[in-house]
Amino acid sequence: MAKLREFRVGCPLEVSTRWLTFLCCTLCLALSACGAAPGMRMRSPATLPISDATPTQPAPQLQVPITDVNFDLLSKLREVAANARTDATESLMKVTRDAYTLGPGDVLQITVWDHPEFAAALGAQPTTVAHASDPASGIVVDQAGNIQFPYVGTVHAAGLRPEEVQALVMKGLSRYFKDPQVTVRIGSFRAKQVFVDGEVRAPGAVPITDIPMTLYEAIGASGGFTPAADQSRIVLVRNGTSYPIDLTGMLERDENPSQIVLKNGDLLRVVARDDNGVFVMGEVTKPATALPLKNGRLTLSEALSQAGSISSTTADAAQLYVIRGSLGVTPRVFHLDAASPVAMVLANEFQLQPKDIVYVDGNGLVRLGRVLSLLLPAINAGLTAAIVTK
Repeated sequence: MAKLREFRVGCPLEVSTRWLTFLCCTLCLALSACGAAPGMRMRSPATLPISDATPTQPAPQLQVPITDVNFDLLSKLREVAANARTDATESLMKVTRDAYTLGPGDVLQITVWDHPEFAAALGAQPTTVAHASDPASGIVVDQAGNIQFPYVGTVHAAGLRPEEVQALVMKGLSRYFKDPQVTVRIGSFRAKQVFVDGEVRAPGAVPITDIPMTLYEAIGASGGFTPAADQSRIVLVRNGTSYPIDLTGMLERDENPSQIVLKNGDLLRVVARDDNGVFVMGEVTKPATALPLKNGRLTLSEALSQAGSISSTTADAAQLYVIRGSLGVTPRVFHLDAASPVAMVLANEFQLQPKDIVYVDGNGLVRLGRVLSLLLPAINAGLTAAIVTK
């Protein structure tokens, strides 16, 4: 009984002494591991090395600059944005408004006054219109660009204006009639068209008429923008070349977008706001993809607002970063100390770009909790094993 009492009394003392030492060592290890806690906390130097080294041949490191967001930086960014007008937009606004010329598929209505027998050449007048795209009755310009008219024969109309075709028909009829009075008008425009795609209410082909087709007219003929449209990022594809158009920026610079005249075969694409989102992650209430507004603009404060703002319990407001150009050759990192109320003024003026990454780092207590959450399962397993083996 004495030996049994000695074992019952001595065993807890021995185990508690061992585990007290083990727990102290573990606590010291956890405290020292705060700096190695999982996360994306930026280092304090002005640049961060990014290495593409391989096991066989080390690659040179790329230094990523970290720039503090302040009023001087905002002034420089605004200056760069003000000078961002491309020569492409200038060249689009210099396109001349040429007169409409006929092409294959156009339908002509030719009237010879005081000679009703020529009305049969136009074909029977339809009583009802089955589809809005159905052409009007008249003489169709064939694929070779020619028309056929009684007494006149073949007339090459492609590339000519209606008044030029009128002169040729009058000349041909003058051989059989004295001073014929002829009128030529376009009954249906089908030779030339532009294509509007993307975030418009009625995408599709828009015919070009004798009135030059402008950017506004093409969008209006397609039903206008949808709520998901990004009006600052419109792409005009012409002859295999893409021209970006910032409709919002043009209006801010007092430039009239209606001066952009479209040509036959142009493709106008309105990009969706979903394609230009900003990724907000880290210690925010609701990590999400923040979408730009209808005018294409999105500030840092608006992005944080869409993500539910910075978490008041887990975030380190002094460690707010914007990573830009992460998929490019020269990425940049902007740092903002959002712990100060003045920082919200800066955040409200800092314009984000598509595919930017906004990251809010966690505070020291959160990093410690993450380290302990990784260590505690191992500690509990070791403690259980020691008790069982004892």
